[in-house]
Amino acid sequence: MDFSSTMIKSNRRVFLMQVATASGAIALAGTAQAQAMVAETDAQAAALGYKADATKVDKTKFPKYAAGQNCGSCALYQGKAGDAAGGCPIFAGKQVAAKGWCNSYVKKG
Repeated sequence: MDFSSTMIKSNRRVFLMQVATASGAIALAGTAQAQAMVAETDAQAAALGYKADATKVDKTKFPKYAAGQNCGSCALYQGKAGDAAGGCPIFAGKQVAAKGWCNSYVKKG
């Protein structure tokens, strides 16, 4: 084995390690962004009556609310069953509490 083939193998190994590290960093950054929770004070959240705890919805302001409704049972909720929070297209790039509620609620099924 000569010097040039050793350098090529070494450079390829370094390159593959850099690609793996960069891929991991990108995946981690995407996860961190997806984990931002929508705040009840957010302008859009407030306008839709979003509450992280559905039992605290103002029923006089939002008569559409019915006991038992929550984000986890909404057709728009993108989290998995049992998740504490998940994505919602109404609040793009942010997560909502599974136990939350907003006026855009649509029953699954």
